[in-house]
Amino acid sequence: MSKFVIDGPCELSGAVLASGAKNAVLPMMAASLMADSPCLLHNAPDLTDVLTMAKILEQLGAKVQRVDPDGSTLYLDPRPLSGHVVDEMLMRQVRSSIFLMGPLLGRMGRVQVSYPGGCDIGQRPIDLHIKGLRALGASFLEEHGHIIAERRKWEGIDIHLDIPSVGATENVMMGACLANGVTVIRNAAKEPEIVDLQGFLNSMGARIRGAGTDVIKIEGVRRLSGAEHTIMVDRIEVGTLMVAAAITGGDVAIPNAVAEHVQAVISKLREVGAEVKAGGQGIRVAGRGRPKPTDLKTLPYPGFPTDMQPQMMALLSTAEGTSVITETIFDSRFKQAEELSRMGARIRSEGRTAIIKGVPMLSGAMVEATDLRSGASLVIAGLAAEGRTVVGGIHNLDRGYERFEEKLASLGAGVRRVQDDEPPPSDGIPASGTRRSLWEERPRERAASGGEGALPSAWLSPSASLPGHSSSCAPPTST
Repeated sequence: MSKFVIDGPCELSGAVLASGAKNAVLPMMAASLMADSPCLLHNAPDLTDVLTMAKILEQLGAKVQRVDPDGSTLYLDPRPLSGHVVDEMLMRQVRSSIFLMGPLLGRMGRVQVSYPGGCDIGQRPIDLHIKGLRALGASFLEEHGHIIAERRKWEGIDIHLDIPSVGATENVMMGACLANGVTVIRNAAKEPEIVDLQGFLNSMGARIRGAGTDVIKIEGVRRLSGAEHTIMVDRIEVGTLMVAAAITGGDVAIPNAVAEHVQAVISKLREVGAEVKAGGQGIRVAGRGRPKPTDLKTLPYPGFPTDMQPQMMALLSTAEGTSVITETIFDSRFKQAEELSRMGARIRSEGRTAIIKGVPMLSGAMVEATDLRSGASLVIAGLAAEGRTVVGGIHNLDRGYERFEEKLASLGAGVRRVQDDEPPPSDGIPASGTRRSLWEERPRERAASGGEGALPSAWLSPSASLPGHSSSCAPPTST
């Protein structure tokens, strides 16, 4: 196990590329099982969740490996697929393993899974997945903690989701690809990852239209072929880097960010006083003094994403006034509040509402990342805090952020990954040491603009109206 040691406060400056989207690559890996030939997924992030899903696919008989010089492409060969029982221990490690139900029912006619794992952020029932697949013609039996499903028939049908669940929308989409007739999903989720999944499935030979709207139509086909696809940029990583720039008063460009995917985050950052420039060359965020308070409510896309709520809580902890956050998606997503309080934040939560009274400066402390996004909030809080912050439980961050500490270090952050049994450095923290890839040794990616950490020249012109900041970190403090 390892942890991050952060010396702050830091002022981030420079350019950095966001990685491929975790929430896009995982359902595509599951979808590849329906093909009759190999698939290639480019821009696949090096994450523990991706590695776990790869192990599940291999356990079912498929072949998975990373190819190309930098290891960012996944090669998936579903032809040797022979199993339909998903390993329970592996499934408990990654919630997205539930996406295997639709593809395995479509390809194998049966599937056995257990209840999935993932972050502990409240109840996330899978009843909508089961309801949708049952409507297509699957029968379900639950016993001894397992869900056993068989395909009795497999015919298109008109399905109305009780809520716009991303996972249920994607599972039914994939399952319906090999069904007879036309399937219509109403009240479908609209997230960009669903649009990306539609693109991948259509490149395999599926006939899907409507992704990104609340009605998706799938015309079933007899077979799907292998395809090549480039994973979309991770909009939650983009949002996290944007908040990191704002909370540190920095100036950060993300050249490959898609502004349309993070409009809700852009709007809130502008409300708190950050300057945001968004266009064809990505996004650039500059902090402008102490943040102003604001209120926010998490909502399904295109509303404010629940996966960005913990990071915004960290930012609002330093605002000049009182802010209110209302969490409408999950019922237990304020776990970062207690840890932020250790750093001096003043947060009171009750049910799905949190009231944050901003303080001028957070203080470094020893904190624990209990889930993926709360971990991100603690890291960016540590960047703005005075003194040293030690963030434990960063295996949770490795599930969804690729080489997070290296990207932050390239922007001038004083952050380092150390093992739990390794004493924290007593002097300044240099640029973070490299972490061995989860698959193999991979060189660090470099921005096409001249390398990670270098601001693209187009963003430095006077018309950009965002004067650059020099990156700086406070001298290290002893602990």
